[in-house]
Amino acid sequence: MPGRRCAVAVASSLAAVIVGAAGAAAGADATAVDPTALPLGALTVAASAEECAAWRRERSFSRSVEMHDAAAFASHLHPGAVFDAGDERATRGRDAVVAGWSGLIEGKGTVLRWRPGVVDIGGEPAIAVSRGPYILQSMRDGKATFRVGFYQTVWLRDAADRTWRVLFDGGASTPLLVDDRAAAEAWVRQQAMSDCASP
Repeated sequence: MPGRRCAVAVASSLAAVIVGAAGAAAGADATAVDPTALPLGALTVAASAEECAAWRRERSFSRSVEMHDAAAFASHLHPGAVFDAGDERATRGRDAVVAGWSGLIEGKGTVLRWRPGVVDIGGEPAIAVSRGPYILQSMRDGKATFRVGFYQTVWLRDAADRTWRVLFDGGASTPLLVDDRAAAEAWVRQQAMSDCASP
């Protein structure tokens, strides 16, 4: 991942890939899209109980897309959520984000899958940063393309109900084209995650 690139360029690169793939979906062949969840990472790092709570919330967030559940997806968002944060084309507000992600939630022709990676909480216990891998798969004319990369999400814990909700979300790397789903999953397994998979 090229750390020298600015956050704006990184976020916009993922946004451009997703928007382009979603635009192609109208003429896409969705029959061969692989809808399965991503594998967990082989390398784990220690995490606190609160970091694991945010990690599990991230996993629940990803599953809302896997299950094509727009209402569940929306329930993970802060009312003032900003997606593609740091980009001039950022999407602002829960309703706008849900509308913008409707195609990805439906998963027709373009499928986005991610899993929680490493979650960190610093000096402010109500804010968590989650960074992990994703696979973006698109179908067109019967041919699948696979891109992998990292997302980064900032979670805010509500003071009233102690529920973690997404405040900021965006890409954290330049998407990388890989040969197939097997290669994409092999890359995903190499990416570290917080040691939170067990209940």
